[in-house]
Amino acid sequence: MTTHAPVPTSPPLDRVTNAGAAWLVSATAYPRSTLSAWESRPGAPAVLPCGRVFDVVNVPAVFGRRMLDALWAEGPGSGPVAGQRGRMLLFAAPGTAQRLPALLAWERRADAVPPLLCHGAGDAVTVPALRPGAAEKEPRWVVAPDVRHPWLPGPEVLFWACVRASRLSIFLPADQGANVYDVSRRR
Repeated sequence: MTTHAPVPTSPPLDRVTNAGAAWLVSATAYPRSTLSAWESRPGAPAVLPCGRVFDVVNVPAVFGRRMLDALWAEGPGSGPVAGQRGRMLLFAAPGTAQRLPALLAWERRADAVPPLLCHGAGDAVTVPALRPGAAEKEPRWVVAPDVRHPWLPGPEVLFWACVRASRLSIFLPADQGANVYDVSRRR
């Protein structure tokens, strides 16, 4: 009787592969020791510097989901994405943190987009653990890094994702001509 090798399956989206972990720690000054320490505690998050290997665009979770929908439906997809504390961290090409706010301001879309926190050179972010934990409230990977050189969207790609997401957004600014009534004293 012959036995067949199991058919390889693709890794789950919420788990960082070995290649993805190597890419993440390549942002640090000491990748080998950082990876070794992280692998000894794969359930712990890590703090990694931004600006050299990746930037991070940090958006409210609902708006981030809309951006992801736009990136995957009408564009090239996304790079790695993490979720934590009601926000989404979209990993982007280096330089995006500086350029994206300028693009939004130039196009006068900054007030139609909820607060973006752009992390670039000199900043650091906490990234989820290599392996997901059981707790629902802890940081998690929405799209985990799975290759050594993932595609990362640049400022122009994320700009158009913001524009598309803001068209469908609940975060649009209030209509200045609208009648607003105070209902806090109603009986």
